[in-house]
Amino acid sequence: MEQTAADKPTGNATPAAPPLRMKLRFMKQSMMVRMFVAIAPVAVAGIYFFGWRVLALLAVCIVAGVAVEWITTHRRGKPVSLACLVTCGLYTLSLPPTMPLWMAVVGIVVGVLFGKEVFGGFGKNWANPAIVGRAFVYVAFPVEMTGSFVPTFRGFPGGFAHWSFVSLQAVPTWLSSAASEIADAVTMATPNVAARDYGVATPWETLFFGNIGGTFETDAGTRVLAAGSIGEVCAPLLIFAGIYLLWTRTANWRLTVSMLIGVLGLNGILLLAGADRTVSMAHMLFAGSLLYGAVFIVTEPVSAPRRNAARWMYGLFIGLMYVLIRWQGQFAAALSFAILLGNMVGPTMDIAVRAWKTRGKAAAAAKGDAP
Repeated sequence: MEQTAADKPTGNATPAAPPLRMKLRFMKQSMMVRMFVAIAPVAVAGIYFFGWRVLALLAVCIVAGVAVEWITTHRRGKPVSLACLVTCGLYTLSLPPTMPLWMAVVGIVVGVLFGKEVFGGFGKNWANPAIVGRAFVYVAFPVEMTGSFVPTFRGFPGGFAHWSFVSLQAVPTWLSSAASEIADAVTMATPNVAARDYGVATPWETLFFGNIGGTFETDAGTRVLAAGSIGEVCAPLLIFAGIYLLWTRTANWRLTVSMLIGVLGLNGILLLAGADRTVSMAHMLFAGSLLYGAVFIVTEPVSAPRRNAARWMYGLFIGLMYVLIRWQGQFAAALSFAILLGNMVGPTMDIAVRAWKTRGKAAAAAKGDAP
């Protein structure tokens, strides 16, 4: 067919670029689907313990995180990874339950963008994006990150009947009359802070099941015992999630086990030595983010080493850093900084193990060739 004069391009004309297709598409990643299965009960428990505001926090973080990855990946002609949804979920569950929504959005945008996308997207992140986001908001908004912890709801229907703890007109009845005003009328302290700084221990069964609340007396006055971040409260669900992820080989068991060995080993040494500001094994296991980190965070495959020996070193290193930061550090975000330190040295551990094995093979070959 001949071109008409109107069809023929003029001298300097260029063909029109095809319109960008902004359709949202997701990769098919069976491993990420299994991560959803493990995370979902923990998220539901977070709503039970802290109210429906947890769901709103989760929703805004997912929308913001997916939007950032969508904007960056469509220009490369790639779909959004399901790993982005996992990142958004893990990030949200690592936050205090009353974290302002806009601050939470800032954190997930930073985590997805600077923890992953600027390095090429899925599979090329240097660190765990959820922890990058959490560490950023901890440094940028320290008051909100350390002062947004509240006690948990109890009984049935628990938080399913409330929007949020701070939306109540009065503190729940399980708190003493010394804290009978609104929730922010007294200073909050998590069980770890209460044990480390004031010598007030919380029963292990309370820490294990997450029914954390009440008041305790200090020289500075009455304080309310508050729970930790959204996803770290209910130990049984975290344990079941860990078993599921290890059983389905979604997570590498060496990373989880080595981190736990490092934490319990060093904390046991400090307890035997009678060091100040140490906490009991029950507090170390159930009162903070240890189980949450050992199940969901340290096992992130992209930022962790590839070789098994390096994985053992990596998990041990993070476990030791976790205890040291909780013991003497000024930052309460021990998990975030321990994981980031591990992410930075993980590649070096892989290189060291590979070099050691290469050297060993060379030495064995030289010995075999010797007369």
